[in-house]
Amino acid sequence: MVAPMRRFLFVSILASLLAVALSACSTQNGSGSLPMLSMDQMPLEVRSAPVAVQEAYQFAAANPNLMRHIPCYCGCGNVGHTSNYDCYVISVDGQGSITFDEHALGCSICVDITQDVMRLTQEGKSLQEVRAYIDTTYSKYGPSNIP
Repeated sequence: MVAPMRRFLFVSILASLLAVALSACSTQNGSGSLPMLSMDQMPLEVRSAPVAVQEAYQFAAANPNLMRHIPCYCGCGNVGHTSNYDCYVISVDGQGSITFDEHALGCSICVDITQDVMRLTQEGKSLQEVRAYIDTTYSKYGPSNIP
């Protein structure tokens, strides 16, 4: 009687651990089901950056229609950026090849804004809600770069 009970307990614990492990593996770079560009499409500088920076680049590059509506408040409007998207991407050619901007590699405001957009999007917030949060939270750092 003791052996079957131990086996049941062992199998139950093993099943619980497996469930936890599988749920942890179900997210992509900690971002759940958010669209993310593959790391193998990132330049070496991004691949060697901290994880939060990598995720920001992956998300921004994969979500231009969203990120072009999100301002940046780091002062990058002075270098011609017109949205947070520009902090990551310079251009995309006709074949879909991306030329990345290195600006966000060294700018925590750009990355923090993108991480907040990722989190709020994951929470199901609308573009208007995301934009309002970004404006309220980051406008203290400088002017918006969206003309």
